[in-house]
This record gives sequence, structure tokens and C-alpha cells, in this order.
Amino acid sequence: MKEAWWKEAVVYQIYPRSFMDSDGDGIGDLKGITSRLDYLKTLGVDVIWLSPVYQSPNDDNGYDISNYRDIMDEFGSMSDFDEMLKEAHDRGIRIVMDLVVNHTSDEHKWFVESRKSKDNPYRDYYIWRNPKEDGSAPNNWGASFGGSAWEYDKNTDMYYLHLFSKKQPDLNWDNPNVRDEVFDMMTWWCEKGIDGFRMDVISMISKTPEMPDGEETDAQGYGSFAPYCIHGPHVHDYLKEMNKKVLSQYDLMTVGETAGVDIEQARKYAGENSHELNMVFQFEHVESDGKYGKWTDERVPLSFLKENLSKWQTQLYENAWNSLYWDNHDQPRAVSRFGDDSSKYRDVSAKMLATLLHMMQGTPYIYQGEELGMTNYPFQSKDQFRDIESIHAYEDWVESGKVKREEFWPCLINKSRDNARTPVQWDDTENAGFTTGTPWIDVNPNYKTVNAKNEVNDPDSVFSYYQQLIALRKTYPIIVYGKYDLILSDDENIFAYTRTLDDRQLLVVCNYTKKNCKLRVPKEYEGADCLISNYNRDNYRGMLELNPYEAFVLFRK
Repeated sequence: MKEAWWKEAVVYQIYPRSFMDSDGDGIGDLKGITSRLDYLKTLGVDVIWLSPVYQSPNDDNGYDISNYRDIMDEFGSMSDFDEMLKEAHDRGIRIVMDLVVNHTSDEHKWFVESRKSKDNPYRDYYIWRNPKEDGSAPNNWGASFGGSAWEYDKNTDMYYLHLFSKKQPDLNWDNPNVRDEVFDMMTWWCEKGIDGFRMDVISMISKTPEMPDGEETDAQGYGSFAPYCIHGPHVHDYLKEMNKKVLSQYDLMTVGETAGVDIEQARKYAGENSHELNMVFQFEHVESDGKYGKWTDERVPLSFLKENLSKWQTQLYENAWNSLYWDNHDQPRAVSRFGDDSSKYRDVSAKMLATLLHMMQGTPYIYQGEELGMTNYPFQSKDQFRDIESIHAYEDWVESGKVKREEFWPCLINKSRDNARTPVQWDDTENAGFTTGTPWIDVNPNYKTVNAKNEVNDPDSVFSYYQQLIALRKTYPIIVYGKYDLILSDDENIFAYTRTLDDRQLLVVCNYTKKNCKLRVPKEYEGADCLISNYNRDNYRGMLELNPYEAFVLFRK
């Protein structure tokens, strides 16, 4: 049986607003993406995951959609999209769209109608509830971006549910008309020729009908909606219906953003015979709690990473397919969080992290700029942020008086989503070659040295290293299909594992620290081929003293 193409693919995520601006308005756009397709072809990626480009008032940077069948004005037109799709396909690059159907914008025509009256045909497209007797919200749930998850609408004296911004009302998936509308829209895009969907917070589309109060976890007294809105009672029914009516009708790649997913749930969403999705994003390795909820300035410990990543490698093996990633539009820059973004170690630690991830089993995702070793932004003030979550967090923690600024600030700038959203650094000209205008968010000041122009033709660059990793995946089936086994599990500095396929084996070694560490290469690997390394070493025999952040891969036939 021919293996699915998406298992052997490497995906590149584009956040359009920050990728490339073609018209000088300071905002990335579709023509800008088209102009850089040759760059992605040179890198070697197979798939572009395109963050939302639909019509949107931009309360949450495009994740609040007002029209699923139109393009955001700032990004261009549908003809621009069609041109980009054709040009990508001409280069052998597929396009996966971001599907945001847990909620819409409050400016979507469905919601505009829904809030007009209780008997409007669209009323039940969203989740409305009566106030409590005292007029307060139906329950104590807090929204993901702060405040209550309920918004009062005086026109009908009822509340609507929004698990994110109040401008992002949740759709009522229990209504079959809603599901039919969504499936029809998905089919429309598939007929246009797209190659798949990344499904935003898809694990949240089914809610427990009773909607009881949640356990208080918020400093403001709000309760958690998680037990009642994540992996809800009908989520798998709805995804199987989606698969039957849409996904199975086309040759697609599908990946679900599944907040709160564990191994058992992942097997349900993405099992080989589940007839739901191809794979899911799990968040355990990137969302360990810190001092103030998600906000922390602490580095992720190696012991935690080993345990977590190994669990997903071993327990999904031959059951479901892994998604491999360090960062995305919702996470800070990988080299700043897991590596070392100092000028001394940025390159080698970025290469180490790439080696560690790309040699595992699953489909790798590269977030724009990751292949250049782009770093977190040195934020100095609140007014530099554009991210609704970061702004609300500063208001909730600092401006409310709960903690001092100097205590919270390092945690905020370490984890802010805006770290990922600064413009891609193309060259050393003004604004990093991203725009001829004023960029919508500041360009990282290190663009003079960290940029694509410097790296594309440099054989020792982070970009060239990613090129090599991608080429290796296309050359050696063991990297895609081999069985994973962790070794040196108790070592506090080295992440090492093997991959095995038939009688062939890989040894992957990564020093996770800036210390020199000793490693004895197993005898069976003496004379093995070194497929890739981030230091120039003459041999890989006997006892080695690993350099800071050193990584290498040995292949034994």
C-alpha cells in the first residue's frame, strides 16, 4: 500500500501579515507570498500551511472570520489567492488552509442575523443562554483572552458564548445547519484546489449542554471551561461526519489543533482507522505552566522534554501520526525558548534543535523564520505589542496591581505570541526587506545579521542546515518510518535516541546545553556514516567531548 504523501512531507507555516509585503502598506500579503515561493522551493519544503487570509475585522489577527469565501482586503483579492495557489502548485508546493470554525467574527452575516431576535433563523447558529436570576452570566467561565466567556446582548436580554474574544462568538455545532454550512464552505475551497486544512481549536467545537460552573482558576474568580468545552460529547461524531462528507472526497492533509489532547484522545482524532484527521497538534512540550499561568521566564528543562517527546513518539507509533514542531504563530521563537539566542550560540543551538526534531517520526512543521534562526524580540513597552493576549495579560497582571512590572515583564516577553509575529528578515536593508512602508509590528533589530540574504548561499548557515535536514528526510525512509527509542534517559545534558527500520539504524545525539559534555559512541556505530552535524568533527569513535549544543546523526547500515 502506498504511504500517504503527508507522512513524507515537510510543512512550512506562513503567517501572512508578517511574511512579505508587496505594496508598501506595512502588512504582508498574498502577492508577497507568491514573490517568495522560489525561496521556499530552494529550502525544499513540500507544503505551506497558510494562517487565515479570509475576510476579517482583525480583532484576533484573522482568527475572527467575517466571510469564509473572501480574502482580507489587506492581503489582496481572490484572484491574488488563485495566482498564489497556481504558482505554488507549479513548484510542487501544496497549500493547506487554516480552518477556523469553532467561532466566527461577530461581524459575520450569520451572527449579525443571530443577534437580531430570538426567533431569527440564524439564532441557533450560536450559543445563547438566559441570564441568571440576578442578571449575571449563565456560568462562571472565563475566556481564553481574559474576562468572562459570556457577553450580554441587551437587544434580546441574553448572553452569547465566546471562549476567546467577545468578537469571536462560538458556533453551535449541535445545529446540523451549522455543520452543513461549514462542510459546504470546506468543499468550496477543496474544489478550488487547496490541499488540506489545519483546524483551529477543533477539539472545542462540542460543548457539554448543561454548561455547569467550572473550577475557579482565574485570579478574577472565573472558572475553567476546559472540562465542558474540550473533547466534548460529540466532537468525534462531528469530525467523522466532516470526514465522510468532505475530507474523504479529496486527497488532503488534515491536522487538528487539539488543546488538552492526550495520547488516548490523539488516537481517536488521528488513529489510522479513526476516519477523522491525519494528525493533531499536542501542546504538552510547549505549554508547561510558569509563575503566572502560561507566563514564565524559565527555560524548558531537558528532563521534561525527553519524557514528553518520547512518550508521543513511542505511544503513537503504529497507532497515529505525530506532528513535530517547536514554534508557531502562538509560540515564542524556538531558539530563544529552547536554545540560546546569544550571538555566540544562536546558530549552533538552532541547528541542534532542528536536528532533535527533524530526526523524529512524524511530519515536521517549520515556522517562518525558524529556518533562519530568528529570535524573540526585545520588547521594552506595552505599546509595542499587537497581540490581544499579551496586552490583556499585562493589564490583568500588572495594571491591576497584582504583580510588579519588573516581576512580570521578563515572563511576558519570553512567552508573548508577538515574538513569532515580527516580520520575516529577508535582508539587511531598511525593515529587513519586508516592506517599503512602516511595518505593522516592529522588525527585530538583529535583522542586519540574521536574514535570508546572508544565509541562503552560506553553506554553514541555519538555512543551509534546514535544507540538509529536509533533503535527508526525502532520501532516507528510516527518518520517516523508523521506530524511535530513547537512550541515555537519565543524562541531564544530552538528548539521544535511535531510529530503527529493518536492519538499519540511526543514532541521534544532541547536547542541550552550552557545557562541554562527554559521550561514548556505542561500538556498533564506529565506522557509521555521519549524515549531518553542526560542528566539523573528524571522527565519531570512542569517548567524545561534545561541544556546546553539538548535534550529529550517525547512520548504520
